[in-house]
Amino acid sequence: MHKGRLEAFSDGVMAIIITIMVLELRPPHDALAGSLAPLAGKFLSYTLSFIYLGIYWNNHHHMLQAVRHVDGRVLWANMHLLFWLSLVPFVTAWLGETGFQPAPAALYGLVLLCAALAYYTLSLVLVARHGPDSPLGRALGSDRKGRASIGIYLLAVLLALPAPVVSCVLYVVVAIIWLVPDRRIEKVLAE
Repeated sequence: MHKGRLEAFSDGVMAIIITIMVLELRPPHDALAGSLAPLAGKFLSYTLSFIYLGIYWNNHHHMLQAVRHVDGRVLWANMHLLFWLSLVPFVTAWLGETGFQPAPAALYGLVLLCAALAYYTLSLVLVARHGPDSPLGRALGSDRKGRASIGIYLLAVLLALPAPVVSCVLYVVVAIIWLVPDRRIEKVLAE
């Protein structure tokens, strides 16, 4: 099966997720600059989630550039990833609405952890489909960044109840790790 439909569907779902997220940002009812202050938490959580969705979209695109075909297992692994990403608008709104309280911070991290596990699963299924010596298999290698991210998410979720601000800082750290361009796939495809 050709990968084109999978890419198009995934792009559409991610665009809808971002659209839903931005619709949660409601403008204040008056024109005073000070009326924006209560929206700071919502805007910060939106910004972080937008960055995460951009990271997933970018990496998903690069990963699919390194494969030729998909099968049913790949389609279901991709749906698993999209399921967790589809929950990002809900946890983003709750986190921003409550001012980064423990339970929303924990659930936000749990959704990020599950999305990371789903992405990792998708990469494993794609490598299994194409082989460890395929361009994708060679590019991903041991995937230290992916495994480190999962560990940091797990730590952040555990810290969310006693120290939600620390857990949110760890979510930012993971985003920064992934904002540094990962050239592994580009390098293998250029060979």
